[in-house]
Amino acid sequence: MKEKLSELCSKAKIAISSAKTELELQNVKTTLLGKSGEITALLKELPKLDPELRPEMGKAVNEAKNHLTELIEARREEIKLQESAVSPDFDYTLPGTLPESTGGLHPITQMRYDLDDAFRSMGFEIYSEDDITSEFYAFDNLNFPPNHPARESMDTYWLEGHDKGNAEDKLCLRPHLTGGSVRYMQTHKPPYRFVYPGRVYRNETTDARHERAFFQYEALIVDKDFTFTAGKVMIKSILSKVFGKDVPVRMRAGFFPFVEPGFEIDMGCLVCGGKGCSVCKQVGWIEIMPGGTPHPNVLRAAGLDPDEYTGFYVNIGLDRLVMMRYGIDDVRLFHSADLRFLEQFR
Repeated sequence: MKEKLSELCSKAKIAISSAKTELELQNVKTTLLGKSGEITALLKELPKLDPELRPEMGKAVNEAKNHLTELIEARREEIKLQESAVSPDFDYTLPGTLPESTGGLHPITQMRYDLDDAFRSMGFEIYSEDDITSEFYAFDNLNFPPNHPARESMDTYWLEGHDKGNAEDKLCLRPHLTGGSVRYMQTHKPPYRFVYPGRVYRNETTDARHERAFFQYEALIVDKDFTFTAGKVMIKSILSKVFGKDVPVRMRAGFFPFVEPGFEIDMGCLVCGGKGCSVCKQVGWIEIMPGGTPHPNVLRAAGLDPDEYTGFYVNIGLDRLVMMRYGIDDVRLFHSADLRFLEQFR
């Protein structure tokens, strides 16, 4: 058996070194070490040997088996290197010659995540909804009068068939997020403390401060005992967290059908430091959100008693907030897909 094993190992080494592909090498391995392989056959013959010879021959056959297995795996690595056309002398530990290209979050996405974190720390839930809504939720539930100009196609993108059926059947791209807030209140139990980020669509002319498709970030608190002063403190707290410093804020009386009283909420322009520029129209302040107490009719649409519940609402212009963070003077850059611009935020 010793001579047979020696002859078999010699032939096996030649077959292994002669294999040119992984398939050929696998065939050699099967011939030698498979269930019907030649080495396997020798192992099966051991019980037939003289008892005194079994330990010695068993050890020899197993050593041969292990040695041939190592040779096969070594040859497999050589074949892989040859097939990859990479020199076996190539040092894979050397650093690359070019910097590794990495992606990054879009600045608006990053701002949204930062706001999510800030509001979560204050106990708010994150809510989302489809981009398509109905006249019922976009306008009727929000106290918009029937003849309000925002219902016209010059402002809102209506879907085909909007001129037929009732208000729930007339579909459009959502012109704001507030209707989704009513839907949330209809399907959850008060009190409410949630935020609602998303893209909205308006049929308007684009310029440095306006886009047809842009991002809003709505926040709403509804409870039985919530003071208006607490709402203003919330605004200042959120802006301070986002910008990492105290941000000047002012509130001006404003009219919006869905709040009463309503306010225009401005922050000091961070592009020019309040000195006046094209972004803030030379006044040093820029409007970033409407806000106020939810109108009684909106609360009724949500199934709440306005004599029992009150709250505070804001709808942040997310694009403008990012403009303030990075000192950008044209909102259209965010949606241009210009990699030269976007690579600055990686």
